Amino acid sequence: MRWRHPPVYRSLVDLSTMEYRHIIITYRLDRATIQELCSPLEPDLMSAIRHPTGIPPLVQVLPVLHFLAVVTFTQQWRGMRDVTVNMVCLADQYISHVNAKYPGSVHDAFILRNSSIPYVMGQLQRHRVWLIGDSGYPNLSWLLTPVRNPRTRAEERYNEAHGRTRRIIERTFGLLKAKFRCLHLTGGSLYYSPKKVCQIIVACCRLHNLALRRQVPFLQEDGPDAGLVAAVEPADSEEEEAEEEDINSGNNIIMQYFH
Repeated sequence: MRWRHPPVYRSLVDLSTMEYRHIIITYRLDRATIQELCSPLEPDLMSAIRHPTGIPPLVQVLPVLHFLAVVTFTQQWRGMRDVTVNMVCLADQYISHVNAKYPGSVHDAFILRNSSIPYVMGQLQRHRVWLIGDSGYPNLSWLLTPVRNPRTRAEERYNEAHGRTRRIIERTFGLLKAKFRCLHLTGGSLYYSPKKVCQIIVACCRLHNLALRRQVPFLQEDGPDAGLVAAVEPADSEEEEAEEEDINSGNNIIMQYFH
């Protein structure tokens, strides 16, 4: 009589024996943060597996992190569709808002109007909080955009300060693409449905924030892509320029802080 033993799933990777630098390069998180990530995911991951022995959460999480980091099994896809990502970050590059559900043909200003940002920023106006946006957005009481064709030295100083501040979001986009190569063109295209692609983008943003919160450094292997973050430069204009909606707000800021 033959006894059938249930399969036992073990990870082929032992994080305890891997070097700190190699773990971060491979998974973009350190050992402790990966374990922290697996803990809250365990109930959902185990319930999704019908086999009574289940697959350990670590065995499921590590391949996903590795895929997001190095994108080893994607390919170019004919007829692929672009996704417009609307993102807000803080001065420390922590992503406080991300919207990745619209196709590339949708203008940034439309995405902004149909998001939660106008309501949230309306509530924060009493605390004198502003967002910095490029010329593709309208100039609102809580959204500062560049002055087109500056005529005074104050407007020039405002544009210079605006450009320096806006580089933070551009660097954040560059850092996100460098950390998670599945988001960068050099990694090929994500061979998934638009809905799944949007979920991957949001997941990468959450992992980016987790790494910042746990102070995990961004490490890269030496190679041709080592300067990928620095290669991303801010764009000065969008395909379309938004109409001015609240010119007085920007003028008041210029008069108060840049004269």
